[in-house]
Amino acid sequence: MFEKIKTKKLPYKTSDLPSHPSTYYDLPALTAGIENQGLNNYVPRSNATVLKNVISISANGANTGVTFYQNSEFTVLQDAYAIKWIFNNNSLSDNQFLFLTSTIRKAIYGNYDWSNKAGWEKIKNDKILLPITQNGEIDFKFMESFVAELEAERVAELEAYLAAASLKDYELTADELSALSKFENYNWGEFRIGDLFEMKNTFSFNKEKLTDGNEYDYVTRTSNNQGILQSTGFVNARNLNEAGIWSLGLLQMDFFYRQRQWYAGQFVRKIIPKIKLTQNSILFFTTLLNSQKNILLSVLVRDVDKTFKNLKIKLPVTANDEIDFEFMNNFIKAIKKLVIKDVVLYTDNKIKATKSIVSSNQ
Repeated sequence: MFEKIKTKKLPYKTSDLPSHPSTYYDLPALTAGIENQGLNNYVPRSNATVLKNVISISANGANTGVTFYQNSEFTVLQDAYAIKWIFNNNSLSDNQFLFLTSTIRKAIYGNYDWSNKAGWEKIKNDKILLPITQNGEIDFKFMESFVAELEAERVAELEAYLAAASLKDYELTADELSALSKFENYNWGEFRIGDLFEMKNTFSFNKEKLTDGNEYDYVTRTSNNQGILQSTGFVNARNLNEAGIWSLGLLQMDFFYRQRQWYAGQFVRKIIPKIKLTQNSILFFTTLLNSQKNILLSVLVRDVDKTFKNLKIKLPVTANDEIDFEFMNNFIKAIKKLVIKDVVLYTDNKIKATKSIVSSNQ
């Protein structure tokens, strides 16, 4: 049902390519990565085979067999390839492509590894399961409706969350508009981080002691998933770190706010506020703390604590040179609304479109 697409070999190394598009480097390039659908670099369009509305498959490394539907323009760089529907590639809708992609991934991902890579010559003879009509033909109508209903469920959950979190309202108030307009020229004061926060060692242990469960997060120095390696069952209450503080992983120096108690692996510090913070000011400070990453990465791990507490950050201040938490609150509320507006409009449009698809296919 599919065939591998021949693409021109490109003379680039991923280490030499940008991770963000520019005027010249504007075409996403496919590798064996699992993040961002494997499209983590950009190449020039010249001499590249531009693909769209096809399925990509990772053919190397730990991600071999990972499959994505690529509905925007891209090209193949290395360690991956693309396949197309041999009958009439343009006849398939996005939902039908998603169904096929998921089915292929289920058939091959996990069945191949470093020593047995998911190359086309190996996987092309693997079997996949598809819905069929009473006449024994592939039921594309069912695919369309099934994926649409799945999407509707997820979008409905998102819409319910937005409503419950009071995020459906994206109209800016006068105070929020004022905070946005005054941000650049507001009164800012310089503060020593050590006067606002303290860094302490965590109660840590090796992951071998973890038990199954999902009661608490086990936080390590990784940058992925906000530092959470996995959720774990009860280990020992004395090993728990408190909620309402930040974790700092001593690898990429990422600060993550921890809303509940958590376990820690090695090379993780905890950052405890000395001031009372609101939910919106927590977001403000998280951004400021992470703005210090490059400085902390430039020093030895043993010097991180001393360096951290002597760093200085700029904060909005009142006429009395006190931290202006009200301004912070209005500014973050404005940013939330600017971001959430697109999400709200997206959910509204998706729900309308999905209802139309499901209704027509019933």
